[in-house]
Amino acid sequence: MIYLVNIIIFKWIKNSKNTILFWIHDYKKYYTLSLLFLPLLSFSQRIDNTASFREIKSNHYFRYNYDNDFFANTDYYYTQGHNLELVSPKLLKNPINILFIKLKNSEQKYGASFEQMGFTPTSLKSNEILYDNRPFAAAAMLKPFLISTDTIHKTTLSSNLTIGIIGPYALGREIQTEIHEWISGTTPYGWQYQIQNDLILNCEISHEKQLYRLNNLFALNSNAKLRLGTLNTNISGGLTTTFGKINSPFVSLKNKNNFQIYGYWQGLVTVVGYDASLQGGLFNQNSPYVIANENMERFTFQKNFGIILHSKTFYLEYSRSALSKEFKTGRTHKWGGFRIGFTL
Repeated sequence: MIYLVNIIIFKWIKNSKNTILFWIHDYKKYYTLSLLFLPLLSFSQRIDNTASFREIKSNHYFRYNYDNDFFANTDYYYTQGHNLELVSPKLLKNPINILFIKLKNSEQKYGASFEQMGFTPTSLKSNEILYDNRPFAAAAMLKPFLISTDTIHKTTLSSNLTIGIIGPYALGREIQTEIHEWISGTTPYGWQYQIQNDLILNCEISHEKQLYRLNNLFALNSNAKLRLGTLNTNISGGLTTTFGKINSPFVSLKNKNNFQIYGYWQGLVTVVGYDASLQGGLFNQNSPYVIANENMERFTFQKNFGIILHSKTFYLEYSRSALSKEFKTGRTHKWGGFRIGFTL
């Protein structure tokens, strides 16, 4: 079933790519001025469903995120990722919630998501290890989370716990092979050298604060994030701007959503401690090839931008990202994605 879902999605983005890029290019000219005031720093973040600019003003919704470097005409490094997200009052009873931190006098939203990601080197034609390149890796994770919003101080605090596996059990090889055979009749080689099976257990805390807001036209927020665990350990911070017709994400859930269409630009920087998709798992040291500790880049930079269309019951987003080198012999990388969501 997971093969079929990925193939259907890939066919859709292949047929729709030119139309989507046209709308992004047309909309960017309306918020270019806002970008002049932001530093282009960033962090190694792939799928971030708790960011305030992705706020859905409901405590009961479903959203699906799909990333693929096909959007940026590449086929290496972070090659694909998808995330199924559910927010529901029923998840208030999840016993894991006792681990999460709440802001005082805040409103809470409880959710859970399932996420899968795949990583490859720059070539899929070699049946040998490509040294000084990125190792093959795949990860599959379950992520319960809490979003706590202080409407008085215009602040959100998000917490999540990630439980899963990195390695062949995450099915990265099978998914990419099915997609490549469907679109081109070719088989990607080299997955036998991927990062081996190991436990993912990670915790994450993310803080956002509204710094400035001009009516429902422009906003500037600060961001800070801490991750600790077996998948990645890092700390990041920076700024996010939104520009267009946008409601404040720091208001009560009782407020009704008006129609919104807006762009965003995010720039952050990360100090990297550990990344299992590059360095292998912490417990299983039998991966055939990993990036050595001394070859890791300890500072990474990423810029994210996109456009969001949002009504009371529907959410649609198209995004693009660019990431600096993650290891000394690596390359910069770009990818894109879309999100679609519905209130329940």
